[in-house]
Amino acid sequence: MNTDLVIFDLDGTLLDTIGDLAVACNAALALRGLPQHSYEEYCGFVGNGIMRLVERALPEPLRSPENVALMRADFVRYYTEHIDSHTRPYPGIPELLRELTRRGIGMAVASNKFQAGTEKLVGLFFPDIPFSPVFGQREGVPLKPDPAVVWEILSITGTPRNRTLFVGDSGIDILTARAAGIRSAGVSWGFRARAELAEAGADRIVERPCELLDAL
Repeated sequence: MNTDLVIFDLDGTLLDTIGDLAVACNAALALRGLPQHSYEEYCGFVGNGIMRLVERALPEPLRSPENVALMRADFVRYYTEHIDSHTRPYPGIPELLRELTRRGIGMAVASNKFQAGTEKLVGLFFPDIPFSPVFGQREGVPLKPDPAVVWEILSITGTPRNRTLFVGDSGIDILTARAAGIRSAGVSWGFRARAELAEAGADRIVERPCELLDAL
């Protein structure tokens, strides 16, 4: 075994959150009488943080900084109140996390979701899993694919890069791992296509959570 720490993305990797993200964003659009979007469209909108999500959801002529900020505030308000209405762990994820815990492998979360939302979801769905640290989008810290969050996690945990695995469902996650100089595993069950993971240079692509054990 070559892995002491697994860093997980959250949305599309551990949790299927797209239903709640879509409903919240459509609710914010409805407040303005604007066209709403489908589940499939939101799969392409997510991954770069809430600001980019609401910016992509807005009609292009309305994507001013002021409108995006107002839309984000309405989105966060609605989403925080309904954050677990449709969200669920992907099949096999709870079992994987329990097995990693049993093996004594450290686990952390690095998400582009806002920090309060990231912490709330991890606490709701994985209360017994010793994730440390749990990081979402925070002021002053660049979003993935910038590797800053990975370097911060490695510093906190004292884990060498060559003993760390990053797991995510998007090209952004794979590029984050490459920029940080750590191994990556792309998961095919998330919001993005397998081809995106391959194009980004994933070291391994897995079809089921249990297959991640072979990447350790």
